[in-house]
Amino acid sequence: MGSKIVSDANAFVKFLKLCQDGNKENYKYMDDISVLLVEKEELLHDIIGGNQPIFVCEKAQPKCEPEATETTDDTSVVEETLFKVEQDLGPQPLSVMKASQLLSWYTMAQNPNMPQVEAPGTLHPLWVRCDKSDPCATAWLGVETVYSGNKTSGVKLYTVSCKGSSKDKTFPNVLQVSVKSYAQYNLFCSLKEESMIFESQSSVIASLTWNNVEKVLECPPLSSKASLNIKVSVGDMRSPLYQTYKEMEFLLALAEGLRTGETEWLEPMETQSAVDLTRALIEELENVGQGAPGHTAKTSEKQKAKTDAIAAFSSMVIARGDLDFTEQLWEKMRKSVTSYQDITECLRIVVKAVKLGKIKPWIHKDSNSTLSKLILQSYQQQIDAMPLTGLTPANMLLELGLDKIRKDFINYLVGKELTTLNYLRYYLDTEVDLQEQVMRVRKLHHLLEILGTCSTFLSLPHDRLFLFTQSCLQYYKTSNYDEDHVFQLQIKPALISYFYEKEQPFSWAMEVSSGQGSKEVKTALYLSDKPLVDHISFDLDVPLDESVNGESEKMFYYRTMVSCSLISFT
Repeated sequence: MGSKIVSDANAFVKFLKLCQDGNKENYKYMDDISVLLVEKEELLHDIIGGNQPIFVCEKAQPKCEPEATETTDDTSVVEETLFKVEQDLGPQPLSVMKASQLLSWYTMAQNPNMPQVEAPGTLHPLWVRCDKSDPCATAWLGVETVYSGNKTSGVKLYTVSCKGSSKDKTFPNVLQVSVKSYAQYNLFCSLKEESMIFESQSSVIASLTWNNVEKVLECPPLSSKASLNIKVSVGDMRSPLYQTYKEMEFLLALAEGLRTGETEWLEPMETQSAVDLTRALIEELENVGQGAPGHTAKTSEKQKAKTDAIAAFSSMVIARGDLDFTEQLWEKMRKSVTSYQDITECLRIVVKAVKLGKIKPWIHKDSNSTLSKLILQSYQQQIDAMPLTGLTPANMLLELGLDKIRKDFINYLVGKELTTLNYLRYYLDTEVDLQEQVMRVRKLHHLLEILGTCSTFLSLPHDRLFLFTQSCLQYYKTSNYDEDHVFQLQIKPALISYFYEKEQPFSWAMEVSSGQGSKEVKTALYLSDKPLVDHISFDLDVPLDESVNGESEKMFYYRTMVSCSLISFT
């Protein structure tokens, strides 16, 4: 073997070892190759399983400096723009020939039969971006070491080739062997109603796997294994919980203002001022001769009628018909206050009416707010002093909101037998500070938004909703609030087949595998509505905006083939 090949291989693998042992994520080799240390799933999507660290080699981007020439003002602007464009080229591939050379150096170092190349010990897998310059349109080449016990026994070589988008059906024939297939459907896209065509940050992805595939783009059979991957962002106007979202929006704005000292007040939802609405509420109670229970009963009847009307349009109703005085006060104030002065004046009116005995409103016995306790004291004519100064009124209003919203959520979750008070103990704890209480209620709201999607959109049965609720509650006990988190639910395909059986998947794959354990090799075909490779461009037959899903049109798919071969050293 040529001495230069050996020396080049030694130099390269020693460099990889230094990268692996270092703390940096980006290194440069021989000035023209960048070596990155990344998690596999970050760049290779779902092409290769696992999330172990890997080396990624790509073409190093040159340092572009604008030429120092005399220019007019307009020309300098153009040069500056070009300079920025050059700096944002994104990852650049190496030639297939260069990539093959890097993989050969790596393989030589792992081969115990080639002592000329010094083995550097265990190395992460190596993947190289390629420019599709060969007949196979190779976009990635990869290699990873195979071990038998503690000894190197061989390497696996990967080739990822890509084709542009096409809607023809001239895909490779399926071999008559046992193969595994995967399909993913975006269930939100399965609705044809015009009112449901909207941009949304939420998604419900159905992922299905099955064996014994007979044709490409085969629809998953009912014997498939299926799961739902659900990501829900709050605030969608089409959500059955949109009004609850608006209520939470005010609560969060108030809490944030107390935390930072700067409050961004929301646009009032009422035309009357908060003070006028509060006075009107007090006068109503006074006009019924302090017969608060009767007044509450009337209010409850009206509220119940309103709730029943809403139920005709939504199968998920959070509103209650038993709002007590403090909850009614919260409802009026959250829709109308625009300053701390409003809050202080409203609460001063209420506290004065209570102290003078003008009203003795009905309060839920388990109410925990400061105002509720004051009203309960008034029943015994023993009222503590209540100085409404500083941030005290705002904190009192925040307590009212927390109390009311918690009861709303308990009413739904426990009333629908989706959980128990014992399981909700963490979320209902009033011993923690107010900011933490707000965060826990916010988590419950997100959970309810997710359940709203599952119950009203997917119409999932109670047993699935029950198990899913427990899973989400458990997750949020130890995790931060995160609308980007994807919750997973195992499900029977028959429950969701209505959504996908007449649709095209946005991702479909099949794989043929042989061998077991570390010697298993797979060949896979991926069809996807977006390229799985980000460093090369694709030419499309027609503009992307024509690739819509419909009765007579077929989806466009980017084809990606992943081939794996095993080279044994023994």
